[in-house]
Amino acid sequence: MKYDLIVVGMGPSAVFLAYELIQLNNYKNILLIDQGKSIKNRVCPMDKMDKCVKCKPYCNITCGFSGAGAFSDGKLNSYHLSSKDQDGNLYLGGNDGGYFKKYMSQEEIYNLLSYTDQIYLDFGADSKLHGVDHAEEIKSLQKKAMKENVNLVSFPIRHLGTEKAHILYSKIEDYLQKHKINMMFETEVKDLIVKNNKIEGVKIHRIKDDIDEEVYSDKVVLAVGRKGAAWLSNICVKHNINTKIGSVDIGIRYELPDKIMEKINEYMYEGKFIGRPFPYRDKVRTFCQNPSGFVSAEVYDNGLTLVNGHSYKDKKSTNTNLAILVSHNFTYPFDKPIEYGENVAQNLNRLGGNSIMVQRLGDIYRGRRTWEEDLKNNSVKPTLKDATPGDLTYGLGYRTMTDILQFIKDIDKVVEGFAHPDNLLYGPEIKFYSNEVILDKNFMTNISGLYSIGDGGGLTTGLMMASCAGVKMARILSQDK
Repeated sequence: MKYDLIVVGMGPSAVFLAYELIQLNNYKNILLIDQGKSIKNRVCPMDKMDKCVKCKPYCNITCGFSGAGAFSDGKLNSYHLSSKDQDGNLYLGGNDGGYFKKYMSQEEIYNLLSYTDQIYLDFGADSKLHGVDHAEEIKSLQKKAMKENVNLVSFPIRHLGTEKAHILYSKIEDYLQKHKINMMFETEVKDLIVKNNKIEGVKIHRIKDDIDEEVYSDKVVLAVGRKGAAWLSNICVKHNINTKIGSVDIGIRYELPDKIMEKINEYMYEGKFIGRPFPYRDKVRTFCQNPSGFVSAEVYDNGLTLVNGHSYKDKKSTNTNLAILVSHNFTYPFDKPIEYGENVAQNLNRLGGNSIMVQRLGDIYRGRRTWEEDLKNNSVKPTLKDATPGDLTYGLGYRTMTDILQFIKDIDKVVEGFAHPDNLLYGPEIKFYSNEVILDKNFMTNISGLYSIGDGGGLTTGLMMASCAGVKMARILSQDK
């Protein structure tokens, strides 16, 4: 079949691309393709079984309508009209947005954020905006952090909640179906069809029917998230799509009592700590903080199990979890950061018996592994019930672990108790967005008619910026039509 437009992936960038094209009414025959399922059929068995069963053929958390980000905790990073940096420029809410900022002015990004945020509100997002009511208290914490050479970034945030995000995206899926957007679920894109440096379509495999097909279009948008980063990297090599090698973020998910994070949770909901700890001075940051949340597992390609975090609107624990990530920037001749991250994940998965591994911070300091009995007697109870107690230092590199441990000590000087020995580290947590696809001002690759947006190609990092990129892509396509 021939379509006006084919979109590979159904994460936020693809969803908002389709939504905006409906508003602009320029494209009539649009096809979205994803390995996963309709959001109505995306259910994680772990909710009932208390363990990851590695759903086949693809994980229900990482694949399907709305993508992986919306099924973690559904936080929308934004910024407030009053937010300015030291030079008086609009402050982009602590979310660096990947490379998206290179393509437009701050004013245009602000307008995109405001427009996209209103769409989320229209579909039922919580009107409450965290991080805007405690300016003086936040400044005091930031000054304290700066004394330890740590930057504490505050920004307005709208929290959907894992279960509420499911409801919101269900409404958006219904909206797209009502407006005749074609959606192929449980369908793999095996390859691109490229002739004379022009895109002509994609080769697909329908998983349930075990059928290979070809679908055609003069315009194809690659809108894959971090789950599709490795696939996209291979596609770029095969078709000589120009890319740059970026960094890969490798680290752990950290769990500690709410009472330790009480001020950060109350004033900011999510605070981003960023530092360059001694001795390596690598960039280390916290990410995806979940007050009263739950640590979770999700499965990627080749059966890799990675750790993540959820936070619900109604269901609460007594623990806060957050990622601590170390940016790995490799130099010539090594040019395969995604494979490096996959190897780290494979080793830790093997050490954990094909599950996420958990270790007490105090046991790392003492140079010993954590045992089941240690967790039973620990004051911090793990919210990921099937995590395997063990020794993360066997799988994480010395440099990575040194960065993480020093960073924890630095933050402990700002947030007392952050380095308590009963706090828990889960691994591995890895963010695969190291393949930056080189694009022109219209997000087009060096293949005519082939575009790239979303986290998987490095354009964005995060739910809100990916959504904005989809809106922007729709407007560009409409201008070209």
